[in-house]
Amino acid sequence: MTLSKKLLLALAGASLTAPLAASAQDLASLNGSAAINDYMQQQDVDRFRAWESKNQVTSVNQFSDVQPTDWAYQALSNLVEKYGCVAGYPNGKFKGGNAMTRYEAAALLNACLDRISEVTDELQKLLNEFDSELTVLTSRVDGLESKVGQLQAQQFSTTTKLKGEVNMILGGVPDYPRTSSGTPDKTAFNYDVRLSFDTSWTGKDLLRTRLRSGNFSSAPFGSSSNNLFKLDKAETARDGAQSNVWIDRLYYTFPVGKEIKLTAGTLLRNTEVVGFLPSAYKAQILDFFGLAGAPGVYNKATGAGFAAQWKQSVKKGNPYFTFDTSYIAERGNDSTTGMFNNDGAQNINAQLGFKGQNYGVALGYRYGSEGSRVRVGNGYAGNALVSGQTSNSMSVGAFWQPLETGWIPSISVGYGFNDMSGSYATSADPQRRFSSSRAAMDSQSWTVALQWDDAFMKGNSAGFAFGQAANPNNNPTTGSACNSTSVCASPSDGWMYEIFYKFQVTDNISITPALFWVQDMVKDSVGDGWGGVIQTQFRF
Repeated sequence: MTLSKKLLLALAGASLTAPLAASAQDLASLNGSAAINDYMQQQDVDRFRAWESKNQVTSVNQFSDVQPTDWAYQALSNLVEKYGCVAGYPNGKFKGGNAMTRYEAAALLNACLDRISEVTDELQKLLNEFDSELTVLTSRVDGLESKVGQLQAQQFSTTTKLKGEVNMILGGVPDYPRTSSGTPDKTAFNYDVRLSFDTSWTGKDLLRTRLRSGNFSSAPFGSSSNNLFKLDKAETARDGAQSNVWIDRLYYTFPVGKEIKLTAGTLLRNTEVVGFLPSAYKAQILDFFGLAGAPGVYNKATGAGFAAQWKQSVKKGNPYFTFDTSYIAERGNDSTTGMFNNDGAQNINAQLGFKGQNYGVALGYRYGSEGSRVRVGNGYAGNALVSGQTSNSMSVGAFWQPLETGWIPSISVGYGFNDMSGSYATSADPQRRFSSSRAAMDSQSWTVALQWDDAFMKGNSAGFAFGQAANPNNNPTTGSACNSTSVCASPSDGWMYEIFYKFQVTDNISITPALFWVQDMVKDSVGDGWGGVIQTQFRF
């Protein structure tokens, strides 16, 4: 028996037999405390065992002062009959109510451990029967100990974990409108890489540093936030360098009490500091369908800022309220504009949400100053606000998911409205909201999205979404406000559609083919466009 097992049994034995010992007690009654001390100090084990053997009992019924009604009767019975390590007084009594010294407890526990550690015939039979299995287990435990030691010695940090995501996307838009740089209607194969270093010192705080690289061109899938075909997993290479790597997230989050989290960072995104996004649609294909129907409120503004999140403390599984607010200046790192000036592209967001086990609803608001923008707009609606212009965006979104997967899909709906204010109206055209400087206009948007989890096979998913990107409400019909392609007609519907099927190859690899179609694009030309991608994602 190993030392750890003996210690465990010693602790258990001490709790059960503290008031029950008799062997050393008898010595105390014959020779006194001094004799006990002298006896234990000399470690006269043979003499003690001879005395103990003489007074050993084989049944609890041999004690005249132990009755079945006594509270420790069953415990004493087990010690006597199973382990045979309890002795009585010569007069046949146990004297369970007597106090005991530390030496007496040590003597009794030693006797019990010696007997328990003896290899009985039954135990030897089991050892022989499972000898090969025990040998294998011993070898595996030794191997695990060696590997754990090696990992601890080689880990680059005890507080930081690396999380990676690599997306390789093959796709194109055959009918993409011609631009000043040509006709981007050919098939291309691109990548987007994200490496997050998550550091925590308390287990509840988080310092996130994320590196990113991508080689998408600006059209049709790249990072222009006014591009209807903008992909969720696509980023344009910085400064035209195909191999550039840059930091695109840098912030620190920490809790205050049980319900509040505070965040501060130089690269913080407003959609990542909300309690939840009111959508169960997780295609991650077109960027627009990942914005809960409101690209004005959830415009993915990223920059220097602060955020506060409140989540109601309830029992696990119960519905709860959330409230979140954030202030992000997209130009907050530029000393010529400043973090708190109107021309710093300020975004002030707030969301009130209520979330249950399989549903959620949220109201959202965003104030935007000069330089901020709607994430995805059909035409001028998504352009950056020009000098003196501000916006107020509002949204409502909700989703519901079935508790068990099957033919019934999750349903997500969302609506957003963007009110633009500025000094561009004239007496001749009081409704005009922009000039030749291409200022943004009032707009609205919405989406409806369906998703089937475990579609045809466990782990896979399928979905279909449709809606309208931010459409201008007051598009002028004449005057210098027309753009270079003379898009001055009344606002179009600008419907968008998307369908996908995600194959979950392994826990870390997925392949998602998807098709999408955009109707009546205002930007660059009035017309329709369709496209498709095959997106392969690796997570580690």
